[in-house]
Amino acid sequence: MAQGEVSYVPSKKQEGGQLAKSYIRLKALGGDYADEYMCVMFGNLALCKFEVGEPVVAALRFQTHENNGAFYQDIVASEIIKLNQDEGL
Repeated sequence: MAQGEVSYVPSKKQEGGQLAKSYIRLKALGGDYADEYMCVMFGNLALCKFEVGEPVVAALRFQTHENNGAFYQDIVASEIIKLNQDEGL
């Protein structure tokens, strides 16, 4: 897991007109060849800090959009919960 810096984007829905945004790379269980996801986090979740290698459970939303004939997939992390090391997986 790796996390980027927090930036702020304009938002008409947020008080003050700005919404926190951050990127995080999550890796599924499964060793070296496990799937990895580059996700965006918004709002209060974007302000949370996660350590590399820290076990988490995440709810991800996958959506696609088209721009000038090209299709893109967005992955939004809607919730991330840190797991206690003592709990195991």
